[in-house]
Amino acid sequence: MVWKILLLVALLLLVFGRGKFSELMGDLAKGIKSFRQGMAEEEHEPVTMKPAPALEAPRQAPVTADPARKEGD
Repeated sequence: MVWKILLLVALLLLVFGRGKFSELMGDLAKGIKSFRQGMAEEEHEPVTMKPAPALEAPRQAPVTADPARKEGD
């Protein structure tokens, strides 16, 4: 298992180069840190429930009798 990880890291270094790979990992670490801070802030914020807006039924056009139709059909 360890040799697979080392092989993967070696391939990534070959593809991206040393500088680009470290920059990529730094950005990933910043993203994880930002995500954790956001989750921690969310836990401490009080939850306020707002009532949902009332839904209205769609308006329909009035039904009119069809003058071409006869009563007995």
